Amino acid sequence: MTDRKLHLDGVALASVLVCCVVWGVGQVAAKVGVSEVPPLLQAGLRSLGAALLVAAWARLRGIGLLGSDRTLAGGLLAGMLFAAEFGCIFVGLQFTTASRMAVFLYLSPFVVALGMPLITRTERLDALQWAGLCLAFAGVSWAFAEGFGKDITTSSQLIGDALGVAAAVLWGATTLVIRASRLATASAEKTLLYQLAVSGVALLAAATAAGEKWPLYLSPLVIGSLLFQVGVVSFASYLLWFWLIRHYPATRLAAYTLLTPIFGLVAGAWWLAEPVTVRLLTALAAGAFGIYAVNRPRAPVRA
Repeated sequence: MTDRKLHLDGVALASVLVCCVVWGVGQVAAKVGVSEVPPLLQAGLRSLGAALLVAAWARLRGIGLLGSDRTLAGGLLAGMLFAAEFGCIFVGLQFTTASRMAVFLYLSPFVVALGMPLITRTERLDALQWAGLCLAFAGVSWAFAEGFGKDITTSSQLIGDALGVAAAVLWGATTLVIRASRLATASAEKTLLYQLAVSGVALLAAATAAGEKWPLYLSPLVIGSLLFQVGVVSFASYLLWFWLIRHYPATRLAAYTLLTPIFGLVAGAWWLAEPVTVRLLTALAAGAFGIYAVNRPRAPVRA
């Protein structure tokens, strides 16, 4: 027996909107934190802090996390990809704006759409879906080309944009690993704990190797940013998202995640006074069509 639903109800719509708002604002919170906490150190602390919360939550709910279910190999790989993804995000935020990072990061759904047919042949794309993906990539590429223009703030912004694209590829690869490995049958808590624990250790090790220094003082704003990233973004929103995926159609939920960079743009413009350019808005519009094309309802096949 299962309580999986075939359509998105009010609870699902409200929940996915909350996730999108949290993820969009999370990009800005990370940008605020980088002003006082080095990027790799901040990412590592965020992951380890959220891992402790996941472990406490699982213990409170009586969910086993240490059982032998052959998920170790997939969990370690997913965790390392997760670490590399957030390393790219937090380092990239030193060079580019939170708004641009939010746009480039959401190339990830297209990476997943291109890779899924290699895992399950039932998810091959039709002509309209391919057209939507091509348009989305073209729109994001046009936004990325802004880094080559004369109006660029600094030449290093191109590095931040490239790291945003790399983070999107790593995010997509993490999703594909989860779907293709034994993690597909593991609980959401265990899957998330693998990613948080492994990435936390890896990122803190990278921070030490890079010579990042622990800050001697943190302003109240940065402390609030870190608490928000640990408790709300990395713990609560990720668990909520996995719960949604387990109970509602994943393709319909995925279409709503495009709202995340929009919230990121709004948050960046409002909180950090970052510019909202025509190129970025065009990339969002193209991405919206691509997500719709990939997730549009298909006509039932007649016998």
